[in-house]
Amino acid sequence: MSVIFEKSIPNRRGVTLPASDVPPPAPIPQQYRRGKDAALCELSELDIMRHFIALSQRNHSIDTGFYPLGSCTMKYNPKAMEVVARMPGFAGLHPFLPQLRYGGMLVQGALAVLYELEKLLIGITGMHAFTLQPLAGAHGELTGIMLVAAYHRKKGNVKTEVLIPDEAHGTNPSSAAIAGYTTRAIPTDAKTGMLDVDALAATITDKTAAIMLTNPNTLGIFNSHIARVVEIAHAHDALVYYDGANLNAILGKFRPGDAGIDVMHINTHKTFATPHGGGGPGAGPVGVREHLAEFLPISRVEKRRDNTYFLNYDYPNSIGYIAPFYGNFGILLRAYAYILSLGREGLIEASEMAVLNANYLMHNLKDVYDLPYNRTCMHEFVLSARKQVAHGVSAMDIAKALMDYGFHPPTVYFPLIVKEALMCEPTETESKETLDAFIVAMREIAEKAATNPDELKAAPLTAPVNRPDELKAAKDMDFAAL
Repeated sequence: MSVIFEKSIPNRRGVTLPASDVPPPAPIPQQYRRGKDAALCELSELDIMRHFIALSQRNHSIDTGFYPLGSCTMKYNPKAMEVVARMPGFAGLHPFLPQLRYGGMLVQGALAVLYELEKLLIGITGMHAFTLQPLAGAHGELTGIMLVAAYHRKKGNVKTEVLIPDEAHGTNPSSAAIAGYTTRAIPTDAKTGMLDVDALAATITDKTAAIMLTNPNTLGIFNSHIARVVEIAHAHDALVYYDGANLNAILGKFRPGDAGIDVMHINTHKTFATPHGGGGPGAGPVGVREHLAEFLPISRVEKRRDNTYFLNYDYPNSIGYIAPFYGNFGILLRAYAYILSLGREGLIEASEMAVLNANYLMHNLKDVYDLPYNRTCMHEFVLSARKQVAHGVSAMDIAKALMDYGFHPPTVYFPLIVKEALMCEPTETESKETLDAFIVAMREIAEKAATNPDELKAAPLTAPVNRPDELKAAKDMDFAAL
C-alpha cells in the first residue's frame, strides 16, 4: 500500500474556501517566510478518507480480535464509559477555570468525581489516601518511589538501594534509578514461582529504602508470603512498594493496605476500563498508608463542611507537582464510571472471571507447551516454547503464526527468567468461544512445530507486513532519521 504522499496529485484539493473578507494581518517579515510551499499531500477528501480507512482495516484492535498479551491486559472497555467521558459538562471544562467564588461552581462536579474516586480506591485497596495525578503506571511507580525518598529524607535515614524481584515489571528498576537509588535483584524461588523470602532476608540491609513487589507477579502467581516480606522490610525501616498493575486479579479478595503495604500504584487501564496503548493518555493513581500521606503531590481534593470541594495546596512536606493540573481527568472519569457501574459484586465477579479464564487456557495448553510453574495461576500465566525449540521453532515463530489465525500474539520473552516465554492473559472480557478458538490455534501451531516447522518460520503469511527487521532503526541510523 502506498503512503499518502505517493498518492498526492498537484493542485488536487479536499476543500475550497471562499475569499476572505477579513483584512489581512500585518505581513510576515520576509526572512520568516517559506521559500516554497510546504510539501503537503494534495488529494480529494474522499481519497483521503479511503486511505485512512484502508489503513485502519489493516490494524488489529480490541474491537476486531483477541489480545492475549500477558502483563499488558488488553481488554475490551465498555463504550458507556466513553460516553461519560465525552459529556459536555466534563469534556468542556477548561483547566484554568477558578475553583473559588462564582467560577468554582463550574468545577464542583469534576472535583466531586476526583474526591469520590479517591474514596473508592481507598476502599478497594485498604490504603489511607491517594493521589490521582500520575499519568501512567510507570509514572505512578516513580511517584511512589519519590514518596519513599521523601519519607526517609524527613527521618534522616541514609538509604541508597531498592530491592526488586527478578520477575518484576521492567519499569520497576527504571523508576528506582530515576529516583536516585541503586537496585539489586532478588531471585524467584524455582519451586514456587514466588520471591525467595530467605534470599530477601539475607540481602536486605539498613541501606535498603524499599522493596518493590508485584503481586500477583509476572508469572501470574500470588505471593502468599507477603506478610513475611513486609515484616522483613519494616524490621530495617524499609518500605514496601506494591506494583498494583495486576490488581484486576484480586479485587474483593485481597487489599494491599491490610497486609501493611506502604505505597502502591494502580494501572487504571488494566483494572478499571480505561484506554491502553498508543502512548496515552493514561493514569496511575498512587495510594499510601497514613505515614506517607503528608508527602503526596499537591494539590489534593478535599471537602468543606458545606459539602463543596476545593484543591488544598497546604502540605509543606509534599513532593510537589508531578503532573500538569490534575492528571488525565478524562481517564479518571472513565475509571470512576466503571467502578460505579459494576459495584462491589461486579468488580469481584470481574476478578473471578479473569482468574477463571486464565486457568482455563493454561490447563488446555500445558500438555503441548512447557509450563515452568505448574500451579494455579491468577489472571495470567507463562508458558515456554522449549518443547518447540527442539524442532527449531521459537516463541517468536509461534507468535508470528498466531497472526495467521487472527489473534494478536501473546507477550514473548518476558519475564526474562523463563526461556522462550509466552505470557498469556485472556482477561475477564473474552468469551469461552474465543478462548476455545485460541486453544485450537495454539494446539495446531504446536503440532505444526513438530511436523512442518518451516511453515511457522515463514509466518505470518496473511499479514500486510511479514517479518520486518525489528532492529533496523538501531542498526541503520540514517534510516531512523527518516
